[in-house]
Amino acid sequence: MYICLHLKVTLRHCRGSSISELDAVKAYLDHLFTIKDLGPAKYFLGLQLARSSHGLLITQTKYLTDILQDANLMDAKPAATPLTPGSKFSQDEGSFLPSPDSYRRLVGRLLYLGFSRPNISFAVQQLSQFLQHPCTSHWSDVVHVLRYLRGTMSLGLFFSVQSSLQLSAYSDASWAACLDSRRSVTGFCIFLGSSLISWKNKKQATISRSSAEAEYQSMGSTDCELLWISYLLCEFQIELPLPIPFWCDNKVALHITANPVFHERTKHCHLVHDQFKLGFISPAHVPGSQQLADLFTKAVSVSDFARLIGKLGLVVSSLGGGCGDIGT
Repeated sequence: MYICLHLKVTLRHCRGSSISELDAVKAYLDHLFTIKDLGPAKYFLGLQLARSSHGLLITQTKYLTDILQDANLMDAKPAATPLTPGSKFSQDEGSFLPSPDSYRRLVGRLLYLGFSRPNISFAVQQLSQFLQHPCTSHWSDVVHVLRYLRGTMSLGLFFSVQSSLQLSAYSDASWAACLDSRRSVTGFCIFLGSSLISWKNKKQATISRSSAEAEYQSMGSTDCELLWISYLLCEFQIELPLPIPFWCDNKVALHITANPVFHERTKHCHLVHDQFKLGFISPAHVPGSQQLADLFTKAVSVSDFARLIGKLGLVVSSLGGGCGDIGT
């Protein structure tokens, strides 16, 4: 029996004598196993990687092209946003699809596309709720997402070489956003310097009785992600500047962070307060117009959407679907 193993190993760029050390490591591995140095990665598992002296750009243009071709939407009229601004979703919207297989397949492929497209994260999260019994309206919404993607095929996530090692986070919540369960939606995005490295939106497990409670739950989820990232950076022996700027647009939730007994219904929520007291995070108020996490909790207007995706580090690739180096 033969087992074929494809292992992708990324070694940091080094200069001087470090290059000889890397060559020695490669020679040692080649002595133990049969290896082949493929050089800098350009295409891996549907991700196209383009480099320049300015940074790294990750796109999924080829993967997206396959999705649009399979859906016969290459000639579709592009949409300005993934969802119609102000969209709300419910289980009972139109008649059930005769077969949900096509809907499930498309949503699954959109989930994978989200690795480089955080701007569709909220839309895909909302549509993922109806995989068991999708309705005709949900199918129309999936097509709307694909129409948006058709007009932004070369958009990708950029990681700048000038980015600092300062973490920062934006946390938001959409109170009682689910029309069927009245549960809220948590949304956050985390930056390392100017580069977006983590984002999430998820329906909260419990029903919040106020917007402040929903926002505080979202802050807790964001704090957990920050802790995990800090542990990972510590393993890389990277010294993390503390406290971490932590932006929230709800003043009551920030008050609860500083004084956890301010509201009797949140006395049990101590995680965010503890990390604040330890100096791990520095929560501060951000105006709603500057809340980057809005993109992960609601279907915003066309103008707000265009403004927010630019601040998330999404840029247009000039590679036209290819992969390699970014022109400088």
